[in-house]
Amino acid sequence: MGKTELLITIILFNIFFVLFVAAAMVYIRKYKQRKKEYLNEIEIKNEIHQKELLATQLEIQQATMQQIGRELHDNIGQKLTLVSLYTQQLLHENKVPQVSERIEQVSQIINQSLQDLRSLSKTLTDDNINQKEIVTLIQEEVDNTNAFKKCRVSFEHNFNQLDLGFVHKNVLLRITQEFIQNSIKHSRCKNIFIHLNTSEESLWELKIQDDGIGFDRSKITSNGIGLTNMKNRAEIIGADFSIESQENQGTTLNIILKRQP
Repeated sequence: MGKTELLITIILFNIFFVLFVAAAMVYIRKYKQRKKEYLNEIEIKNEIHQKELLATQLEIQQATMQQIGRELHDNIGQKLTLVSLYTQQLLHENKVPQVSERIEQVSQIINQSLQDLRSLSKTLTDDNINQKEIVTLIQEEVDNTNAFKKCRVSFEHNFNQLDLGFVHKNVLLRITQEFIQNSIKHSRCKNIFIHLNTSEESLWELKIQDDGIGFDRSKITSNGIGLTNMKNRAEIIGADFSIESQENQGTTLNIILKRQP
């Protein structure tokens, strides 16, 4: 074999080698791309599945709360109403002033309990959420909490009307209830501040703060103080969820539903 033929052979070999390496690199690149797309698809499917599970859990919770609300209204409420009628009858028939005064006190307690029960029953049912604006729903929760005089709750907003569907109103109301209950139960707070605002960047932003003892998040389990419930509800509607707390410095919750670009 002459030098020219050897040179041509070497050149052809190098060309084929380069083409082989290039083809291998293209194959590997496409393989990685397909693998990435597959993993992304799996991740999206897992996220959808997780959201469906969360939605199902919330639907079950909501159905349970509706059943409790109806049971309170139809069963316990009717019994309290009957007891109230009996006390009124006793008050009418009794002729002893001292006893009448005690019966009147009992009657007032029963009537107040009946009123509180009906208010709670309405809060637990869908009808109350469907029929009222979110501002009214939150303000009712604030008023109910303030009536117990365990913690002072204030509520502010920067709009006249916020057009929300049932799901969004339900999420905002339940998260507000969860935060208030947790703060009163765990934080020993004196004040809770609720702000619901709209802006150019967000459809709405819910911010709730308390001045309680706070907590160390690293010491809280995933099931601690209802954090999981609040976060799951926010994820259902695609809202950003964040909570900040430090010991002896209170707790701040932020939930933002951003406007779509």
